[in-house]
Amino acid sequence: MEYMSCPEAAEKWGISERRVQILCKQNRIPGVSKIGYMWLIPKAAEKPTDGRRKGNKK
Repeated sequence: MEYMSCPEAAEKWGISERRVQILCKQNRIPGVSKIGYMWLIPKAAEKPTDGRRKGNKK
């Protein structure tokens, strides 16, 4: 399985690196794992939907 880092996911999804880290910590992204201080996110992972938005539009 191929992985990407938080900065790569942030650029891909158009959100901040810190927000990606928070989503990882909250287990909102399936398949993430933490090695030391670095989060590994599967390249095939989709951006989690925003629970605050009605209808979860992109």
